[in-house]
Amino acid sequence: MAWIFGLSAECGAEQAIAEQFAHHFENVSWVLSNGSQTQCHADIFQDIEENWWCRICPSTISEVGIDTPETAYLMTELGILLYQRLRSAPTFRYALVGVEVDEFRTYRELLEESPAPAFPGLVLSETLWQRIGASTAFRPFSSGYVWKPYEGEVYKPLLVSSDLKKKLNELLVLQ
Repeated sequence: MAWIFGLSAECGAEQAIAEQFAHHFENVSWVLSNGSQTQCHADIFQDIEENWWCRICPSTISEVGIDTPETAYLMTELGILLYQRLRSAPTFRYALVGVEVDEFRTYRELLEESPAPAFPGLVLSETLWQRIGASTAFRPFSSGYVWKPYEGEVYKPLLVSSDLKKKLNELLVLQ
């Protein structure tokens, strides 16, 4: 199973807005700190509420999730670059960078969730932010947008190492 890292943005009911958003990221490339080059690929799709999303996936990054500290570092570096580019993107309602962030919340779910979600990296239009309660956990991101600042990606060895899981299970049995 693939665990894709990228940026997902919900753009509302108009396909043309999602297409403009995708165009802003399509084929953008960066050279990362390890010397590798990555290029963004964008695609759009509709969710079950018929709102349009844009998914931005950088190339040459792990598709198995965060399996090493180095992968977490590179994904965090890419996350920062994606957020920098997002600041000048065409309009969208909300966006998030991370592993498996496609359709992380539908628009209706976001409106109905109480308290309003404030997970790290979530960018909201100011209109949406005010509509869901204007949480003080958010700070200015760019003109017309606020965010809960990004905290980077995290490597969790217990999620990827069967040896460590076994050792932890042995420890838990001894209680």
